[in-house]
Amino acid sequence: MKPALPASILAMACFTHSLWGQMQDSTSLPSRELRLEEVVVSASRLQESGLKSPVSIEKATVSDFRRSAQPSFFDALENIKGVHLIVPSLGFKVLNTRGFANTTNVRFAQLIDGIDNQSPHIGAPVGNALGPSDLDIVSVEIIPGTASALYGMNAINGLADFQTKSPFDRLGLSFQQKSGINHLNDRDVGPKLFNESSLRYAHARNDRWAFKVNGTFTKGYDWQATDRTDITPKINASAGLTGTDNPAYDPVSSFGNESANRRTLTLAGRNIVVARTGYDETDVVDYHFQNLKGDAALHFRPVKAIELSYTYRIAYLNNVYQRSNRFQLAYYLLQQHALQLRGRAFQLRAYMTSENTGQSYNLRSMAENMDRLHKSDNQWFADFQTRFRQVQNASSLADALREARTFADAGRPQPGTAAFQSNLARLQDINNWDAGAALRVKANLYHAEGQWNLTEEWLQNWRRQAGVELLAGFDHRTYAIVPDGNYFINPVSDTRNLTYGKTGGFLQATKVLSGERLKLGATLRADKADYFRLKLNPRFTAVYSVTESHHFRASYQSGYRFPSIFEGFSNIKSGGVKRVGGLPVMSQGIFENSYLRTSIDAFQAAVNAGVNKVGVGKRDSLVKANLGLLQRNTYTYLRPEFIRSLEMGYKGMFFQKRLLVDADFYYNRYRDFMAQVEANIPNASTPDSLGQIMLDRTKQQRYRLWTNSKTIVHNYGASLGLRYRLHRGWVMAVNATYTQLDRKEANDGLEDGFNTPRWMTNVSVSHANLFKNIGFGLSYKHQSQFDYQSFLVNGNVPAINVFDGQMTYSFPQQKVDVKLGGTNLLNRYYFSILGGPQIGSFYYLTLTYR
Repeated sequence: MKPALPASILAMACFTHSLWGQMQDSTSLPSRELRLEEVVVSASRLQESGLKSPVSIEKATVSDFRRSAQPSFFDALENIKGVHLIVPSLGFKVLNTRGFANTTNVRFAQLIDGIDNQSPHIGAPVGNALGPSDLDIVSVEIIPGTASALYGMNAINGLADFQTKSPFDRLGLSFQQKSGINHLNDRDVGPKLFNESSLRYAHARNDRWAFKVNGTFTKGYDWQATDRTDITPKINASAGLTGTDNPAYDPVSSFGNESANRRTLTLAGRNIVVARTGYDETDVVDYHFQNLKGDAALHFRPVKAIELSYTYRIAYLNNVYQRSNRFQLAYYLLQQHALQLRGRAFQLRAYMTSENTGQSYNLRSMAENMDRLHKSDNQWFADFQTRFRQVQNASSLADALREARTFADAGRPQPGTAAFQSNLARLQDINNWDAGAALRVKANLYHAEGQWNLTEEWLQNWRRQAGVELLAGFDHRTYAIVPDGNYFINPVSDTRNLTYGKTGGFLQATKVLSGERLKLGATLRADKADYFRLKLNPRFTAVYSVTESHHFRASYQSGYRFPSIFEGFSNIKSGGVKRVGGLPVMSQGIFENSYLRTSIDAFQAAVNAGVNKVGVGKRDSLVKANLGLLQRNTYTYLRPEFIRSLEMGYKGMFFQKRLLVDADFYYNRYRDFMAQVEANIPNASTPDSLGQIMLDRTKQQRYRLWTNSKTIVHNYGASLGLRYRLHRGWVMAVNATYTQLDRKEANDGLEDGFNTPRWMTNVSVSHANLFKNIGFGLSYKHQSQFDYQSFLVNGNVPAINVFDGQMTYSFPQQKVDVKLGGTNLLNRYYFSILGGPQIGSFYYLTLTYR
């Protein structure tokens, strides 16, 4: 279906699925009233009207989630203006805004009641695995742009804060049962059932003590990654071997046949690149996923204006996770303990998050080492060459290569057999990716922060006289990683944990002028991280209220992102390539003595093409002629990423406050993207031997290094949205977002891929109580095609056009709601990202008792 978007929709150019919504308890009866004057906190860390927010902020509430056709509140966030939802797995989804998206989105922060819920070693949240359930969510506030000046925490692309229900205000027992089905009309997998059970109980003993308990168990069968597109289709083109004849065939969703599993062999007078056979992802992963999560909170109010709370969260999951490789998360455990003290003018938080990756493993390492358990690389390639020479004169070149592969693979364990499963279990427990596949990480995150409104209590006289409001805050975070000898080591101690810390603080001043029509704000944040100098982030904002219904805003701010634990300290050997963190303590000497892998590939390709054209006898002269293609590594140690962002926007209401209009425009400038570069160090560096060494990967030390791109990227975008409340309860919403790369300076191609559709559009119509407690919602989502770049695969993601729908029925006296819905109703499978699964329809029935 081509996206023939009507001009009228583009003219309406929609907006906010946010600000409107009702912040009432979900126990309310279907006669729900939409309210415009929502209060938001995240935009300035102070309660304020969403219409007067100094930066773009989107808010979705219980009412929005109820009207949405998506099966959960987290899924429903993709309806919000500017939000790009990435789907590496049915049970693991990633939020992003304003470009440069990836499956481990370390540029976007995700909070629960102000508490970061990231996985410490990953540096980003694992979807909503540790987050609230549908029964406990009140609202979600999303800042679709840099929030570093107030939050630090690497929130240079945006921030989402999930607000949950207070046990003082939302009491009693709630239960929800969600059942669904997917994989309809899937040729490889028959229909599969999905089940999710959630429970919430809250009790207030009196006006001082209250507690709540939540629990959710989710179980289903994941979408499968089965993309057979060849990543290296032209690697043997000079030998006339392409398509299914390519002996270095490397499908996207197959592992063990990548660059580390290939060799250049001289066969029939030609240089031919041959890869080991590998295994499909479906062979080495269990697509049955489950997530068991829960939380318990105890709240105490010694006086009316002060509240102390303790919250414990736990998540236990089996799922598929995608980074530069795909991973099976197995028996993966996350836990979090949090203390919060809140008053009218202050708040203090301290929390600890622990992570244990359990029996998780790397799918690529699993596949390539499954092959090596059968035969070593040396033995397999020797057998391949022997058989090729025996049959090369009796058949065509392509057929001889296929016969050689069949011979070398003889006796290889086949998926589903006892031998295969035994090998898989064995490799799953070997914590060395050159020999096994285990991911064994234990990590902790410790965080403390405080915030004070200085003019609320202590400087009241000064506030009245000067008309300035002051807000101050601080935070400190320390990561502690247990060295496992494979993924992480402590380079300075064999007996202590690896630690990495950051301390920051901010001061914000706001002043109202022109008879309270103009509100100016200025924020200065300072952050100091280990291994880096002090960094300053300013933010300047202005909001001009023409009337109570029309508000214009403008802001300028900058933001830094410091390296995550993985980017700074990784130390992994995989397939003969060592992946090394970019801090000097990890990679001293490697940058200075290595050659760029891209130049080595170009050198090898030129020599191979020459040999295939003029013969093996000219090889030495071809090596000398192409030495100039080899380039020394010009990259160096990590620096923080940096962004400058300018934003302008408008929010207003029309037609007796029935129509809400929200628009924004932004322009960003990024530099020092953290990225990976591949570089090899030759075992000898004399001019006479360098070329011969660079033709033979076994004579090179191979590295993948975290460094900074030299590219400076400019990008811009705009959003426009409408939400119209018609008479008798009808609600129509449209939002459209446009994002575009403007230009690149000093372009080296090393920066993260933009990985964002140019156009994202959502259109919806809903009614909460259309007829006798029956409600419905219907929505359409369009994403334009976009280029996708990652270390796993590069290519084009086709456009997405999806219809979702739902119907609800309420039993007010029984306090029961029934929701029947479906996403991708037409069941047209699509890719959210390359390397990930194809996504089909998902139909569900939800019963909720409150």
